[in-house]
Amino acid sequence: MSTRRLPVYILADVSGSMQGTPIESVKSGIRQLHRDLLGDPQAIESAYLSVLTFSNAAQQAVPLTEVAMFNPPDLQASGQTNFGDGLRLLLECFDREIMRTTADQKGDWRPLVFVLSDGAPTDIDWPVYAQQLRERRPANIIAVACGDQADTEVLKQITEIVIQMQDMSPDAFKAFFRFVSASVKQTSAKVGAVADGGSITLPPPPPGITIVP
Repeated sequence: MSTRRLPVYILADVSGSMQGTPIESVKSGIRQLHRDLLGDPQAIESAYLSVLTFSNAAQQAVPLTEVAMFNPPDLQASGQTNFGDGLRLLLECFDREIMRTTADQKGDWRPLVFVLSDGAPTDIDWPVYAQQLRERRPANIIAVACGDQADTEVLKQITEIVIQMQDMSPDAFKAFFRFVSASVKQTSAKVGAVADGGSITLPPPPPGITIVP
């Protein structure tokens, strides 16, 4: 493989509280993200996308796929918020899909992960997986608290970078996913100059989205 991959994971809450406009906005946002990345030569060359969801249980809706072959999933919202199973699956995907650097080859760049949740976990296991993520630091993780009911303290357990999106309208989600695509483009343009464990510099968040201190 000539080009090192930049893995990008979206871990989305699809519990019952996301029914209606929120889940439709997430689906259209992912389609917008895909279109944006298709228009960026550097992103097409290096970015690979995966979509994971969690409600009663977690599943990988789309395995890690190159941008040109990515097919946006049809997401449905129902059930509880089993956050721990989502984090467990994310860690499992890192182990299964991320190529490590060896003596013979350069591995993938450090993954970029966006976690979206609009509530609080309904399971009791999530702190175990949150601790694993904190200790291993396997990726650059941006957590997104969607709406007023999202528990930012929980999201702070998995990453220092938590942003709050008060508005759950389609336009707000479009703006958010434009922010995601800008982050991916910026990271894919810089990966050649960043050390494997390096942090990233995010573009400024759009209006209506604030960084939680």
